[in-house]
Amino acid sequence: MDGQRRFAVIGTDARLAAAGRALARAGFAVGGPEQTALADYILLPLPLDESRTPLAELLRAAKPGALALGGKLSAQARQIAAEAGVELVDYFTREELILCNAIPTAEGCIGILMAERTRTLWNSAILLAGFGPVGQALGVRLAALGAQVTVAARRPAQRALAESFGLRAVDLARLEQTAPAFDTVVNTIPAPVLTEAVLAALRPGSLIVDLASKPGGTDFAAARRLGHRAIHALSLPTACAPETAGEALARTVCEILAEREGTP
Repeated sequence: MDGQRRFAVIGTDARLAAAGRALARAGFAVGGPEQTALADYILLPLPLDESRTPLAELLRAAKPGALALGGKLSAQARQIAAEAGVELVDYFTREELILCNAIPTAEGCIGILMAERTRTLWNSAILLAGFGPVGQALGVRLAALGAQVTVAARRPAQRALAESFGLRAVDLARLEQTAPAFDTVVNTIPAPVLTEAVLAALRPGSLIVDLASKPGGTDFAAARRLGHRAIHALSLPTACAPETAGEALARTVCEILAEREGTP
């Protein structure tokens, strides 16, 4: 072990466990929280906040010069790291990880749609709110399965991109007017876009799958009142494809370290 760089992997979810195995295959010594005081690098969860991880206690135990890496850092997490004198890097600002993360999210969403619907995706009209990385990964996969996908996006460039992929596109501002043609909606926008008015315009008994981070973009109470089924599907990469998600995380972390150290 002499001279081998050490990782302490903090957290118990399957993605982090897979990332730890991938880092070990890459040549690092990998341990759990008990290795924090010895570790050169500390791998923290996604998203990272004090309510999920006893961050202050962990980082106070870190050795001088240790680097901590977490995802979707809260302001509180950044403050705790600063007070502990530990540099904290957000690995989920990396475009390559965001793009890789979108793939298992899309596949997990398709699994939910297939489990919760009584019709094939083929020849089904699906309304997709948002066309960022997750929306793009999902839209092209749904279309490949024969779904008729309509993308609702705010920016003209996103709508043009959707159309370039062979999808239909409408302005997000017209979501309420567009909704009556659909009984299946997927939201990827972390803002209140599926309001009571939009939900009321959907076909009766619609299915809504919300992929946006908490609190999501759906008025879930209104959905229940209106008789729709609304599922807030969080952390799909961890739930559906933890090995793939963990390997992507480990690759990104290795890229971050290589860039910092100036190695090719």
